[in-house]
Amino acid sequence: MRRTVRPVAAQTISARSKLVAMTGDLNQEHISGDLWDTAGQERFQSMHPSYYHQAHACVLVFDVTRKITYKNLNTWLSELRKYRPEIPCFCAANKIDNIEVTNKAFNFAKKNNIPFYFVSAANGTNVVRVFTDAVRAAVAYKDNSADALDQIMQELEV
Repeated sequence: MRRTVRPVAAQTISARSKLVAMTGDLNQEHISGDLWDTAGQERFQSMHPSYYHQAHACVLVFDVTRKITYKNLNTWLSELRKYRPEIPCFCAANKIDNIEVTNKAFNFAKKNNIPFYFVSAANGTNVVRVFTDAVRAAVAYKDNSADALDQIMQELEV
């Protein structure tokens, strides 16, 4: 995927939720998709099921400076698996600007057998990598999915 993937449109869904349409190239193939930022706040929980509709991958992000965001990962993964049990999932520890944070043990991803990344939205560390890996996994999942929801949605789109 090109490093220069850029937002095509942005729409505010709620006070802390956003939809960003993205386009780019992956393995010489042009792709487009939507990235949803659900903000991870419980006050928006009633909206979450709509975000899972036709999702083909998920990146769970927690803030290493706020322990509660790490503790909430189990809740978010359980909810995701309720609606989309098979989609690929990734975990990112954000705000690693203090390199000492990378010495901490974050066992959530290992325990749940999902790829783990240390990222910094502030300076860009590993941000492109985690989303490139997520997009690759999403494309592979969509191309090879036996997910009943995907099959139903494909029938409705015809």
